[in-house]
Amino acid sequence: MIRQTLAAAAIVLGASWAAAQSAAWDTTLTPARQAVLDRVDANSLRGHLSFIASDLLEGRGTPSRGLDLAAEYIAAQFRRAGLEPGGDDGYFQTAEVSVRGSSEPGKARNVVGILRGTDPALKDTCVLVSAHYDHLGMRATGEGDTIFNGANDDGSGTVSVIELAWALAKTHPKRSIVFVTYYGEERGLLGSRYFAQHPPFPLDKMVAMVNLEHVGRTDDTEGPRLKAVSMTGFDYSDLGQVFRAAGEKVGVEVQKHPVNSDAFFGRSDNQALADAGVPAHTLCTTFIFPDYHKVSDHWDKVDFENMAVVDRMVALGLMALADSTQVPHWSENPRAARYREAWKGLHGGGENR
Repeated sequence: MIRQTLAAAAIVLGASWAAAQSAAWDTTLTPARQAVLDRVDANSLRGHLSFIASDLLEGRGTPSRGLDLAAEYIAAQFRRAGLEPGGDDGYFQTAEVSVRGSSEPGKARNVVGILRGTDPALKDTCVLVSAHYDHLGMRATGEGDTIFNGANDDGSGTVSVIELAWALAKTHPKRSIVFVTYYGEERGLLGSRYFAQHPPFPLDKMVAMVNLEHVGRTDDTEGPRLKAVSMTGFDYSDLGQVFRAAGEKVGVEVQKHPVNSDAFFGRSDNQALADAGVPAHTLCTTFIFPDYHKVSDHWDKVDFENMAVVDRMVALGLMALADSTQVPHWSENPRAARYREAWKGLHGGGENR
């Protein structure tokens, strides 16, 4: 009986802690915020993705001509939104990468845009939203389709970052918001690791990062996923509760998958910043879908209306984070222990909670 009572108390305390954390970030859907969400448009997402995932870009391998074309397109959209360039060459953050089959290095570029914050005390801190814009390139041999278009993986995340930049560009957040698309995720998180080593803001000024992967398709191998997303490492930090609260306002359920939320935490670009101590997670609609890493991952299989709803949830969560004086923290989950320690290292050994 004592054991049962303690277990029940732990559940109550856990629920109270989660409620307190979600209340620390204001996800109220005001008319001004609703106007921002209304700028996220399914047809705009369709237009961007039909180019990013087109055959012209030849699968966006790292490095490649197709990847360069995609980088120029993303930079043009950041420029159109009025973002401040955040790279070492305008919007571009350029690095040398190895070229398979060649002893000569090539070049690849992260694309970085900044919506500068307005609060004198907070504008030098930032919240990040990101995705990787590379994919697998082209199959060297074989009949028929040889291009890995990568529409859902991760053209969907890439065009969501573009659309979020457009939607949020006219707002005046207290903290800065950094929009970034990475090269080389498919080659071992190359672009995000380079970004973490050469950040446009000091790492200790990065309060949170949400990365977007596989947000376009709803045909998960486990079943349909409509108005529902999973967060990797959901309970490793406060961010799970922040985005769950935002999802409740717009009708999107933000979930912890019983297996994949933990298993996939280290498989996308959030890992590089988490290793540095920044609370960083990935949001996805599907973990695995029927065309995963196949040449048949085409843009016309994406559910653009659902993706727009998901992006509105992300926009609301970003606004809540950027406008709060609170900062997210890593939790006491044992799986988050290494990231808590890294956070303490960033912040001079201070407590993370």
